[in-house]
Amino acid sequence: MEILTLVIKWILLVPLILRMGSQQVLALQPGHIPAIYNFGDSNSDTGGIAAAFYPMAAPCGETFFHRPAGRGCDGRLIIDFIAESLKLPYLSAYLDSIGTSYEHGANFATGGATIMRQNESWFEHGVSPFPLDIQVEHYVQFKARTTYLYNQANETSKRSRLPRPEDFSKALYTFDIGQNDLSVGFREMTDEQLRAAIPDIISQFAAAVKQLYEEGARAYWIHNTGPIGCLPVTTIKVQNPNTGYLDEQGCVKSQNEIAQEFNRQLKDRVTRLRKELPQASVTYVDIYAAKYGLISSAKKQGFEDPFEICCGHHENGIDIWCGNRANVNGTEIYSGSCENPSKVISWDGVHYSEAANFWIANQILNGSFSDPPIPITHSY
Repeated sequence: MEILTLVIKWILLVPLILRMGSQQVLALQPGHIPAIYNFGDSNSDTGGIAAAFYPMAAPCGETFFHRPAGRGCDGRLIIDFIAESLKLPYLSAYLDSIGTSYEHGANFATGGATIMRQNESWFEHGVSPFPLDIQVEHYVQFKARTTYLYNQANETSKRSRLPRPEDFSKALYTFDIGQNDLSVGFREMTDEQLRAAIPDIISQFAAAVKQLYEEGARAYWIHNTGPIGCLPVTTIKVQNPNTGYLDEQGCVKSQNEIAQEFNRQLKDRVTRLRKELPQASVTYVDIYAAKYGLISSAKKQGFEDPFEICCGHHENGIDIWCGNRANVNGTEIYSGSCENPSKVISWDGVHYSEAANFWIANQILNGSFSDPPIPITHSY
């Protein structure tokens, strides 16, 4: 009987391979998650900042959508693969008013977003005017307004693009934010000052989670921050570093150490949140370990140099971002994409390629990098 029970459990957890486009995304047996509500920055923004300011330029989106699709990537993000694994449609951005459907969730993430409010402009340093507390406020308004409209609708067709009110408490609430808080810190503070600021950043994050809990959210999937010191846009500027400045993979050691300290404190706070929110299921996902694992084994996993930038021109102190043109010494340079984005980890020096996102998603969806170690389908 015990052997039979183990076999049944094994069968329930065996991953299915669901073919989506040209990739195969890991799909576990679906649970009962009817919607996703996402909060974050450009790592999971599916069109928010593009709707608020300027659309993404080609060649973004070329690999999967074959057009710019509001993502800082050649194709899909990790949040897209999460939706696929739960057999849900891709999330529409809350700020996007055209052709959107919110029946199965909404995306409140915006590129450049931070946990803490910043006294900076989008036009100055690319910091979003929609930090985490504003994203949560957007959710509160969204929930109230869609519930009202759903209950007022007297025809099924009028409800078809709205979430069912009863699904808010059954939905999965995902987070991928914090990287830009560190980026701002590296620009504005000393390492010591940034370390001292981390507790306040984590406290602000916990407050957002608690506010959502008060609104009825019960299942949370929380990514920690990635190895920011490995971003090619940072490493490409390093010339003749002192011994110990870079780690064994070629990443900026001090930046990764601060990211790890951020993650340590985030994990401790998540542990406390489980006690403070007794009806919640809170899953902490070590995205740092998954991403660093890919970078450190790039060639083994079928990728080329992990610090190669597919789209963009970053040479001799000149930065021409993906899809832009600039005149350099009398010559116009267009920063288009590389020949084969599927072999490159970094799309534009900051964001990961679809191929890298796909690889990372398949590492985390089955619970291998989660605390507790459960697949995303069982996170409720």
